[in-house]
Amino acid sequence: MSNFEPDGPSDNDWDERGDLAWNEFDWEKYLREQDDVIHRYLAYYETLREHPERIDEVAHMMGWDEESWSSDSADISSRDNNGSETAADAATGDLNDFNSEPYTLHKNPIFIATKAIHLSLKRSWERIAPDAEKVPQPLALALHSSIYRGEEQAMLAIQALDFGDYAMAISLFKRALRELNQSFAHLGMPAVAKLPAVARFAEDALPRLFDLREIWLRVMNECRDELERPVEDEDED
Repeated sequence: MSNFEPDGPSDNDWDERGDLAWNEFDWEKYLREQDDVIHRYLAYYETLREHPERIDEVAHMMGWDEESWSSDSADISSRDNNGSETAADAATGDLNDFNSEPYTLHKNPIFIATKAIHLSLKRSWERIAPDAEKVPQPLALALHSSIYRGEEQAMLAIQALDFGDYAMAISLFKRALRELNQSFAHLGMPAVAKLPAVARFAEDALPRLFDLREIWLRVMNECRDELERPVEDEDED
């Protein structure tokens, strides 16, 4: 997961599809399918949680090989030599096939990875946080809030990324990272070691928080590369 698709399906891509004429049932079905993708990512992630390169390994299992994260928009609808779909097609869909499902933010690999890892954090914390005997309630609220605020800022950043606004995406990811640092601070307090349930949560949560940071930092670096790329390079392409 070293790259991403900053020139993903936005701008005029919706216009090119014409009238989808989807009703509420169609969209509900679509959204449930995208929820399943998040759960599939999480299942792979849990299986590989001890793997040192779990981010990249899970991306590979999802079909997001490095080409899927390329900053070259020409890769979106590319095919390999034998005519089969590339990983880019699997991650974003073939934009030239107007009969296929529409592209939405839910198909963005950064969105899927961020939502899945946050889902695992929230599930684990919400199992113990309401119990005042296990978790001091000020800590329960503070950590719960920092996790949710971090996810919210990351979602806004990914939306900016999807629209090709790299500078705004960087700024929003910075805000997400600040919330992430707050979560690290809460879990790093000396009192946590004296709280068995919280200590167990911290042991499991810290690698996940580091993975989120790694994903966001990679994307931010790619955004900076895009912003620094001379305009004439795009004209030559």
